[in-house]
Amino acid sequence: MVVGAALAAVVALPGCAPAGYGNAAADYGNAAEPASNEVAASPGATAEADPESTAEADPESTAEAAPGDAEANTPEISEEVATTQLTATKVAKMGETVQDEDGFVLYRFDKDSDDPAKSNCNGDCAEIWPPVVTNDGKPALDGVDEKLVGTVTRADGTKQLTLKGWPLYRYIGDKKPGQWKGQNVSGTWFVITPKGTKNLTCLPKISKPVAPPADDEADADAGGEESADAGSDYSY
Repeated sequence: MVVGAALAAVVALPGCAPAGYGNAAADYGNAAEPASNEVAASPGATAEADPESTAEADPESTAEAAPGDAEANTPEISEEVATTQLTATKVAKMGETVQDEDGFVLYRFDKDSDDPAKSNCNGDCAEIWPPVVTNDGKPALDGVDEKLVGTVTRADGTKQLTLKGWPLYRYIGDKKPGQWKGQNVSGTWFVITPKGTKNLTCLPKISKPVAPPADDEADADAGGEESADAGSDYSY
């Protein structure tokens, strides 16, 4: 019976991955485990912070503004950039996700911290994983507990939405609403659930992130999309 169940799992699991991911059954080592902060990402994955990426080593890592100075130093975010809604939505093969007002799936980063909330994704990292920023920290909520929603002040002074303390991000590799190609990128990025935990229902093999957007528009038009799909050597 045990052998039969194992064989059935091997047959079923490959269909879990989105287009572009490998289908080896070994890539889904934790697919049956419940989503939680404590569950390991996958065999070989690590939730340990890279010494070069921790808050202590990164002078640009997020730090809260001094009391009384927060409002004065907070840059105003344009309406096009600010996130105005968080919605709990189930998607095929992954299950529970949190999406923004445009239907894009949101993620959390293992190298951040939730207590206290802190973002360690800046510079090129933030180009690949745009932070979910806000002006008032009061997005419309659908299926998300308002008690779990907060903000953290980023290194540039902007406010980033958090869920159960974890800063929220989008992924530029997701080209359409509902996609979740950022799942298990670098072994540190995961779809976040409405409870703020990692969704490990479907766990593709660890993949490389896409490259940051090209600075030159001509370069981007010529090969930006191709290079993004091909992945990059960036570690975040």
